Amino acid sequence: QVQLVESGGGLVQAGGSLRLSCVVSGRTISARSMGWFRQAPGQERQFVAAINWSGYNTNYSDPVKGRFTIARDNAKNTVTLQMNSLKSEDTAVYYCAVGRYGNPYYHPQYYDYWGQGSQVTVSS
Repeated sequence: QVQLVESGGGLVQAGGSLRLSCVVSGRTISARSMGWFRQAPGQERQFVAAINWSGYNTNYSDPVKGRFTIARDNAKNTVTLQMNSLKSEDTAVYYCAVGRYGNPYYHPQYYDYWGQGSQVTVSS
């Protein structure tokens, strides 16, 4: 059984930083991409960032480009999302996901396993 456990969310003031972590158990992720998505109340789940199997290729949505950084440690089966210069519009539940392939796709349909979500709230 594959499980993804996110941590690191919380409440932060605008301009601050948070670091989300996601630990995967039940399967090795070294051959698969990893992604982060977010969902705000009343909105659809949106792509945030993805990283390919080796960690050398990344993909970011325009709203977070230059502020967020995705990274992975295949030895520890983990993926992280460093979020800097946070804005109120970054407030959402953040989900990590295990990709079906090695490339960092942005569409949720290319991800097979999902975490339970971690709340990030940015106060203005």
